[in-house]
Amino acid sequence: MSGANLVIRAARLACGTRNRPADCLVDCLAAEGRILDVLPHDPTRAFEGAEVLDASGKILLPSLVDCHTHLRDPGQEYKEDIPSGLSAAAHGGFGHVMCMANTKPVNDDAAITEAMLDAARKSHPAGPFLHPIGALSKGLSGTELAPMADLAAAGCAAFSNDGMPVASAEFFRRAVEYAATFGRIVIDHCEEPTMAPAAGMNEGAVSARLGLRGQPWVAEASQVARDVLMAECLGLPIHIAHVSCKASVDLIAFAKARGVAVTAETCPHYLLLTEQACEGYDTRAKVNPPLRTLADVESLRQALATGIVDILATDHAPHADHEKEVEFDLAPCGISGLDTALSLVWSLTPGGILTEERLVDAMSHAPGRVFGIETNRFAPGDPADIVVFDPKVRWTASRETMHSKSCNTPWLGSTLVGRVSAHFMGGVRIV
Repeated sequence: MSGANLVIRAARLACGTRNRPADCLVDCLAAEGRILDVLPHDPTRAFEGAEVLDASGKILLPSLVDCHTHLRDPGQEYKEDIPSGLSAAAHGGFGHVMCMANTKPVNDDAAITEAMLDAARKSHPAGPFLHPIGALSKGLSGTELAPMADLAAAGCAAFSNDGMPVASAEFFRRAVEYAATFGRIVIDHCEEPTMAPAAGMNEGAVSARLGLRGQPWVAEASQVARDVLMAECLGLPIHIAHVSCKASVDLIAFAKARGVAVTAETCPHYLLLTEQACEGYDTRAKVNPPLRTLADVESLRQALATGIVDILATDHAPHADHEKEVEFDLAPCGISGLDTALSLVWSLTPGGILTEERLVDAMSHAPGRVFGIETNRFAPGDPADIVVFDPKVRWTASRETMHSKSCNTPWLGSTLVGRVSAHFMGGVRIV
């Protein structure tokens, strides 16, 4: 058979297509960077002149889109830089990475955006592709709008004050309206800034026992309430970052039932860990918003499964060892997530907590829809952005197996099941 220059054979589709159900083996053909066809597997079929990969026992997924990453470049390259962050993304199955603006200096200047994109093109010309997120306000101050026109023209895909939540409702309103004039969505870090900001610990029985300052769930939910009402009032979309609690889920469901253009994301650690992960003052479990209760975890799992929460993002937040190896109150918030996200979330599929189809939508198609990034649905003409995933391989998360510069994850040293074995962007193998 001619025409294809890449063929991935005998694999199963994680998300079936209209003509190819998920439980059948397929041969996936690509040419000139695009999907040529997906055929029922035929071991006797020959592909002359094509690169052929035997993917027996493996699963095909579209390349993933992470809409919430911190790459620390410029300014804190000792934690992560653009080459190392994109390397971690490639090995984690992510082909598109949207990176937050809280770099040093803040990405509130078109020259910074252009430098970030240039570094990405030089280190990873075939992908993963970088999509910088511009600052909502100058220096993340929350008082002066950033030059969004310049930032959008330079390549910023969205705007956010992530890490420095906007307190002023009036300023936030003007920012959402201004961003909309350039066709960009605001991603909001919902945190009421007077209620134990960035405590990294949920307020409850565990925080009381440990004697740690805790942040109540209402600190997040009250800002979510503001945002969903603001989106309805303005008739403009707002994306809510890293949802961690049931009350926020209830508010997002309320908004969606009213037809409000609100979308939301959560992260693997909010689906798999509770506040008890902070026992022993383990700073690797210190994140913002904090890990919550089992009831919150169960609510988030259901919300993700039903689409109330649209997207799974990593909130990849790398930190150096010496920054985390301090007292809990002094440690920065954040988990390194690009290397491990897919393996962790895949663990929810065998028991039916999350279907493979919904996982694919939440980690690829949904962020693509919300932020205007083309993704692969394995239809002829789609980009040949393909992840070959081995669902049975067991691997240990360690400094030797992770590609991020930082390994600040509660799963360091743990055995995970399932890992990317190959990754193609535009038909070019990047892993």
